[in-house]
Amino acid sequence: MSVNTIEHNRKRFNFEGIDAIWLFGYGSLIYKVDFPFLEKRPASIRGWVRRFWQASHDHRGTPEAPGRVVTLIEQPGAVCKGMAYRVSPHVFEYLDVREKNGYLRFTTTMTFDDGSHAEGLVYIATEDNEAFLGEAPEADIARQIASATGPSGPNSEYLLRLAESLRALGDDCPHTFTIESHLRSVDNADS
Repeated sequence: MSVNTIEHNRKRFNFEGIDAIWLFGYGSLIYKVDFPFLEKRPASIRGWVRRFWQASHDHRGTPEAPGRVVTLIEQPGAVCKGMAYRVSPHVFEYLDVREKNGYLRFTTTMTFDDGSHAEGLVYIATEDNEAFLGEAPEADIARQIASATGPSGPNSEYLLRLAESLRALGDDCPHTFTIESHLRSVDNADS
C-alpha cells in the first residue's frame, strides 16, 4: 500500500446523513488538537497497544532520515488509553491529510471513563504500508527519535509531549515511557 492514504481513506467511508462521529486519538491527536470538535472525552479501546513502529517522513522526519511515530498493534486483552473527539465529518478532509503517511481509518468501539461506549473511527498504520518500520529495541528507537527532525519539529518533541499527555490521562504505557527514558539518556550523553 502506498504511503499516501488520503484518497484511499476518502473512498472507504460514506458520511452521508451523518452529523457527527467519534474519533479516537492515541498519539499526537491527544495533544495537538488543531481541528474543531463538538465534544472531547478520555476513552480507551480494547485489543490494541501503542507502538513507535511507524516512520514519519512528512512530520517528524524526512524521507532521508525518518522519525518514528506511534501506530496501534493488535494484542488480545490489551487496553489503549487516549482521547475521543466527536467531530463533524468535514473534519476528515483535514485529518486525512494530516494522517496521510500510511494511516487508514478503521471503525472501533471506544469505552469512556464513565463506562459508556460509542462506535467511532481510529487511524491505524498497518504493517502493509510502505512506512511501517516494525519492532526494534527501544534504545534504538530512542536514538532514531533523538536524531530525527521534520517540518512539524523534532521527533523528540513528539515523544515527550505524548508521554506527558499519557501521564495526564493516567495511562501506564511502558513502551512509550521506556523509549522516553532512553531518549533522556541519549540527551544527557550528548550534553
